[in-house]
Amino acid sequence: MAALLEPGMLVRHPEQPDWGLGQVQSNIDNKVTVNFEHTGKVVIDCKRVFLMPVAGTDHP
Repeated sequence: MAALLEPGMLVRHPEQPDWGLGQVQSNIDNKVTVNFEHTGKVVIDCKRVFLMPVAGTDHP
């Protein structure tokens, strides 16, 4: 799944819903940098966490 995440895509962290909506900044070797609206920039290891893509109509 990590290979499908591209910069600009919107995602949510399934175990951290309070982080809010995140925007992918980069994706290198299964390490995805995401800027979350309530937490800021976080690097996610996509071998451990499955980020959930958000369609354009799934958020306000």
